[in-house]
Amino acid sequence: MTKRRELESGLKGESLVRKGLFEKIDVVPQVKIVPDLNIIKIGGHGIIDYGREVVLPLVEEIGKLSERNKLLVVTGGGVRVRHIMDIGIELGMPTGVLAELAGKISEQNAIMMSILLSKYDGVRIHTADLLQISSLLAIGLLPVIHGTPTYGLYEQPPKVGSIPPNRTDTGAVLIAEVLGAKNCIMVKNVDGLYTENPFVNPNADLIREITAEELLERDMEDMVLERRAVELLLYSKHLKEIKIVNGHKKGFLTRILNGENVGTVIRS
Repeated sequence: MTKRRELESGLKGESLVRKGLFEKIDVVPQVKIVPDLNIIKIGGHGIIDYGREVVLPLVEEIGKLSERNKLLVVTGGGVRVRHIMDIGIELGMPTGVLAELAGKISEQNAIMMSILLSKYDGVRIHTADLLQISSLLAIGLLPVIHGTPTYGLYEQPPKVGSIPPNRTDTGAVLIAEVLGAKNCIMVKNVDGLYTENPFVNPNADLIREITAEELLERDMEDMVLERRAVELLLYSKHLKEIKIVNGHKKGFLTRILNGENVGTVIRS
């Protein structure tokens, strides 16, 4: 009988599920691939679906900001995602299939945004290109990528229902974390995070700053971003805050990149 061989390593004989192992190896500083990068997540529902009156001024602002800042534009899906999911749910599609379908919509928005940003050297990139970000930025390009995480058919089922829990806000946070980005900014159609949906309750209060833990403890009925994106802040190694800004207000994205809090900051 042939004796089993093992390569010499720090994980020799480990099952990779032992609790004590994670505590043992969680001490090595991780590489920040692009530490001065700013992730700009453009909401599909909150920005792109509004059309030229909202999108074109924002495109101009992002283009000018790219001349002196390292930016990666991440696109959301919007109303077409809601439409395709509604059909898919009614037809009994599994969560993984819904994730595949939703991803196609945010890809369409990435193509459109990259074309609109072409005069500022905007270029649509794919997930496999993320490790080329440093090179792309070095030659003066403005990369645009869709925000749907690439779990696809492997998307985890949600606690309730079948809507994929990892959508484009979550994708932007994951990209910011893996690249070690300086900022992760969610560009929405409201001034920030409110105690309630401000379109339903105009008297809702704007929350300027809050921690991820405090926000999750509130267990709010509605939020301006995905719950999963907030949960990731609890465990992130690089990303320490998510910023929310109103993309319908000209100059607000510039102000938040300059360090002003003109929206909401959610801290880890």
